[in-house]
Amino acid sequence: MSDSSLDRHTSQDLGQFWKSWFKDPKLIGAVAPSGRALAKLMSTGLKPGARVIELGAGTGTVTEALLDTGVRPEDLYLLERNEAFFEILSRRFPHSPLVAADALELRERFSDQLGTFDFVVSGLPLLLFEPAQKAQLFEQIFAVLAPNGAYQQFTYGLRCPIDRENRERLKLKRKLLGWAAINLPPAFVYRFTRA
Repeated sequence: MSDSSLDRHTSQDLGQFWKSWFKDPKLIGAVAPSGRALAKLMSTGLKPGARVIELGAGTGTVTEALLDTGVRPEDLYLLERNEAFFEILSRRFPHSPLVAADALELRERFSDQLGTFDFVVSGLPLLLFEPAQKAQLFEQIFAVLAPNGAYQQFTYGLRCPIDRENRERLKLKRKLLGWAAINLPPAFVYRFTRA
């Protein structure tokens, strides 16, 4: 995490992040909130008028970058299952719809809005997901996305976060948006769209 991301969080928010991490590091999946460089990469291509779901919004670093693109707060849905992070998000982003849920409940939570979102931006730690969970998640993401919608995901791993089998099964194409070298740890960001 860079100094620039420190000034966007209160010490209480950062304390809550590390408290949650110590309680269950696998649930959090990162040793620090996303830095500004990663958040900016995650927001690549977003613009005013876009309807967006952010999965695993955490303490809101990526959320800020998404809003900085001109996306209206009411068009940015924040999905977070960690209660402490949910409280931080509700305080920091009172005009964005907040959804207290697991990402594997995406289709159920947005059943009346399937196929209507332009972007799903994910901060979920996919490296910690079981293969069956990943397959279920990817199906649900593309159920809520419009036909020309895009799914943006970061990974700390060196491999594409959606394996070839799932890309072929869902008929997806991938694009590497970039590498956030100064993030802690460094991260790659990918965009996935229907082929």
